[in-house]
Amino acid sequence: MNAMRTKIAVVTGAGSGIGRAVALELLRTGWSVALAGRRVERLEETAALAEAVLPEEAGAEKGASISSLRVRADVSRPDDVAGLFATVREHFGRLDLLFNNAGTFGPGGVPFEELPYDAWRHVVDTNLNGAFLCAQAAYRQMKEQDPQGGRIINNGSISAHTPRPLSAAYTATKHALTGLTKSLSLDGRPYRIACGQIDIGNAATDMTERMQTGALQANGEVAPEPVMDAADVARTVRHMAELPLEANVQFATVLATTMPFVGRG
Repeated sequence: MNAMRTKIAVVTGAGSGIGRAVALELLRTGWSVALAGRRVERLEETAALAEAVLPEEAGAEKGASISSLRVRADVSRPDDVAGLFATVREHFGRLDLLFNNAGTFGPGGVPFEELPYDAWRHVVDTNLNGAFLCAQAAYRQMKEQDPQGGRIINNGSISAHTPRPLSAAYTATKHALTGLTKSLSLDGRPYRIACGQIDIGNAATDMTERMQTGALQANGEVAPEPVMDAADVARTVRHMAELPLEANVQFATVLATTMPFVGRG
């Protein structure tokens, strides 16, 4: 990290799971973080947990300060996203990192032919359109600020590579995120905007809680799956985030070692 100033991050979906773990890891290691999410009470919980992990010196020797900012935002709503990044600009003055994390799996166990359009649309609006809106707002700010540049890390999921059964909406959006990541990596080059993607498998969160009791497999059986600590994912995100802008982790896959991913299907 730049020793002269505190770096600034936006983490979407910061009220729980991977988003919360990443936000806490960044705060613990000297970043200031805008915590974004739909539920203010969950953001407040993350902020309270952050108080316990902030380093005592909190940048005092450098004349810098480390802080968290809670911003209620539904990433599927353009006005919410615009408000989020305007608030970050006003409060912090610049942006060094967007962790594009907010997402939803959608209804589980629904056969493709019975998947309601409204359910499909909700997943697409959150996982893909929300990621686009946040990336576009971050890209604009990173392009305009001085010094120019920054980093965007998209949460892709291992479903960006291989689907689970009955997961068409989720899998389609995660494959699309890979295309967004590649396009941002190319288009951001002239402006020192780096973009990478982390593909995560079975981090222990509310979304994956059912994996430990039984998840539908490609052969039609239901079997429990191992999970890993979300803190292990958070450390990987921080490593990606703290690289100089001349270097980039384009794609990283972090998964529970013995989960059925390699060979899935």
